[in-house]
Amino acid sequence: MPNHEHQMLRHPVVLRTLEVLRVEHLTPHMRRITLGGDELRGFHSGAPDDHVKLFFPNSLGELVTPTFGPNGPEYPPGREPSPTRDYTPRHHDATRNELVIDFVLHGDGPASNWATQAAPGQRLGAGGPRGSFVVARDFDRYVLAGDETALPAISRWLEEMPAGVPVEVLLEIPDARDRQSLTSAAHVNLTWLERDGSAPGERLEHALRELPAITGDTFHWIATESRRARAMRLFLANERGMPKEWIRATGYWKLDADDDE
Repeated sequence: MPNHEHQMLRHPVVLRTLEVLRVEHLTPHMRRITLGGDELRGFHSGAPDDHVKLFFPNSLGELVTPTFGPNGPEYPPGREPSPTRDYTPRHHDATRNELVIDFVLHGDGPASNWATQAAPGQRLGAGGPRGSFVVARDFDRYVLAGDETALPAISRWLEEMPAGVPVEVLLEIPDARDRQSLTSAAHVNLTWLERDGSAPGERLEHALRELPAITGDTFHWIATESRRARAMRLFLANERGMPKEWIRATGYWKLDADDDE
């Protein structure tokens, strides 16, 4: 009987300053930015849903990043810290010394605003990944469900899947123009869910609930709005009886910025 043993890999925390090398407009709501520089050497990302913490220029246009001491990150006194956001390493090419990050353009915010105007030669800070959660490769099949914020991780998941593995993919996006061409050696059944004005995560949660019961051991990976991710995890655990070790559900963002749940 398969063990389904996941691995948690820890990485030393390294803070880097990286330079924009290329900018590519993928879809109306997604921009791809390729980063590089000497400080990228030694970077490692061991799982598709790893995240790096990016540091953006503050209101004065300065990169003010912390140093790490016994009390954690410490910023220079009297200076405005750089705003931060977490992002998935979409692709890392150690030979070319390049790191690709896909940015969702979702309106006003430090990351979205920066990505909208990013150009070669600009710089930003990057920390991590602190660790990698490596999912067991011996499940009978996999279900990957997420919204546009999860698209970079799901795209990387599919590229790294072994050949022939059955994968069910549910992807919710703002509208049909946000579809991307995804590649995989796995046996993929992909469903695009255009939101077209419906509540974020609504179509995704409905599609997950409508999936027929799957025979065999199935791992579910979910990333979307925080409350939706929690509801989907509880559905799988309580109504479908899935072991908690077979579910990884993460809130990638919050509809209510003041929601601490």
